[in-house]
Amino acid sequence: MRSVLVAVLLSFVSSSLRAQDALSPPNVVLILADDAGWGDFGCYGQRRIRTPNIDRLAAEGLRFTDFYAGGTVCVPSRCALFTGKHPGHMSLRINVTQPLPTEELTLAEILQAAGQRTACIGKWALGNSVRQGSPREQGFDTYFGHIDQNLAHRYYPPFLLRDDERVEYAGNPLARTHYSQDLFTEEALHFLEQSRSEENRARPFFLFLSYCLPHADLDVPDDSAAPYRALGWPERAYVESGGPRLYNDQLTPHAVYAGMLSRLDREVGRVLDTLRELGLDERTLVLFSSDNGPTDEGGSDPEFFQSAGPFRGLKGELYEGGIRVPLIARWPKTVAPGTSALPCAAWDLLPTLVELAGASVPSGIDGLSLVPTLRGRASEQRAHDTLYWENIGPGPSHTQALRRGSWKAVRRGVHGRNPRLELYDLATDPGEAHDVAAEHAGLVEELTALIEDAHVADPKSPLTWAELNGRPQRKSGKKGAEPR
Repeated sequence: MRSVLVAVLLSFVSSSLRAQDALSPPNVVLILADDAGWGDFGCYGQRRIRTPNIDRLAAEGLRFTDFYAGGTVCVPSRCALFTGKHPGHMSLRINVTQPLPTEELTLAEILQAAGQRTACIGKWALGNSVRQGSPREQGFDTYFGHIDQNLAHRYYPPFLLRDDERVEYAGNPLARTHYSQDLFTEEALHFLEQSRSEENRARPFFLFLSYCLPHADLDVPDDSAAPYRALGWPERAYVESGGPRLYNDQLTPHAVYAGMLSRLDREVGRVLDTLRELGLDERTLVLFSSDNGPTDEGGSDPEFFQSAGPFRGLKGELYEGGIRVPLIARWPKTVAPGTSALPCAAWDLLPTLVELAGASVPSGIDGLSLVPTLRGRASEQRAHDTLYWENIGPGPSHTQALRRGSWKAVRRGVHGRNPRLELYDLATDPGEAHDVAAEHAGLVEELTALIEDAHVADPKSPLTWAELNGRPQRKSGKKGAEPR
């Protein structure tokens, strides 16, 4: 009888410990690709490029099919991710080098205040110098990489920054001895190794690992490109002519682009292997995504690779191809493998990770926590009434977009007096090939009102004709509230 009682007691204690562990804050590794499309990975349908580690991540985790970036380009997208706000009222809406205002409360600051170790490694893009917009001012204990996004476009840099101090790589642009993306991984592995110490063993961490791959320049060490060159794909050399030189020339852009994605996949695999070797697998939520859709810049050829999957549009556009991106969530024994078609966006990651950390979700944001979906309680998951985006430029090409259910509205020409709204039913037309606005006049009027309600005018980022011409603004919906 005593042995039975002891066995029952041990079982109870074991179950309690498992339950306690399940509710304790996980470590988080958030891996962000740069300009990688929804269709660039095998688990999302890619057929030409090999991505076995990311595919394994998806097979072992939850793959979201209807996840959206925070914007069509780097700065707005990352601003949405770190502030939990949609583009209609966030502080950085234009893709120029500018610092995130210090008064913004960021995801990293909340997690840092909750006692987590925080690290930013790679491309930050929310600042322009160590004096303005350093990650250390926004909640990161440490960082390594690029603050200025323009410098991140060169993969063999003359220097990187570690905690506001330059790390020099003399002669690197010509000698090509230090590939920045490999250096990011080495720094990330070093950060993970610190979990072995007595001081850090029980302390959760948040690692933001922000690769530049596969953003142009198209440039990768030959061991990643050579296997694709051997396939004999047709190539059209990319050569810039005249004007300021934005990207370097590339003779075999197809092979190099594929090599860059395989290099990214290799580095993700190194991170996953290290988590397993350190015994951190079951205590770590790994998230993988991209900051926006694919591009044709610098010789990239999204048509050849079907990088946007079945969707229309590219980076810089508010059609699905420009903003619908991968999201994979892996957390062994907590997140069940599968897929989710929940429409959600980058601004949902802040409340999700803050809730998992046991901290208070701030007011004035637009994100909804995805924790119920991650924990397999879909019936408890709150859903967005709408998702909203806006895009400024380049040039006079200002656009707004809104998704409600399967309806997608794209409002073009908002810099002019007579913007036009296009309407698509994503349930039957995910490629946005058939504008049905003429058949749904009432719905067009309704969605137009929701779009106008979601936008709060910002003098730093004039969007509409009235704003661009200094005209008085109609009062928008309550700042910080999700458009209803």
